[in-house]
Amino acid sequence: MTRTHQRRGDKCRERQDDRGSAEPLFILPIVFVMVLAVAQVGVWAHAQHRAQAIASQTLAAARSFDGSTALARERAEHAQTQLGGGMLRRVEVEVDRTVQAARVRVRGQVVSLLPGVDLPVASEMSGPVERLTP
Repeated sequence: MTRTHQRRGDKCRERQDDRGSAEPLFILPIVFVMVLAVAQVGVWAHAQHRAQAIASQTLAAARSFDGSTALARERAEHAQTQLGGGMLRRVEVEVDRTVQAARVRVRGQVVSLLPGVDLPVASEMSGPVERLTP
């Protein structure tokens, strides 16, 4: 801040002249990081939902009467291309099927908006295998 003196008659008046402030210089980066953090949480929640959808579709294929782990993995790859898009990285799908139950586990990483932040997503579902009973 600069102070200048102006003389009018007998009175000396002090005028404050604000030619710029450094406060926005410190506040704006913090605000930008906070906005990106909120957006990152939204991206993480959306990616978590996509991982759950992939797991659900894979489990449906694994649980079906004529299903198999190979069919379930094929369905998982199809669901990844449809739902994963650019939101999920390094997606891993595990399928286990026994005579009585099927289990699917989906894990991946969320695309990062903030440098150095790697958020994981995971979804695990299980259910009984369909069978015919007389």
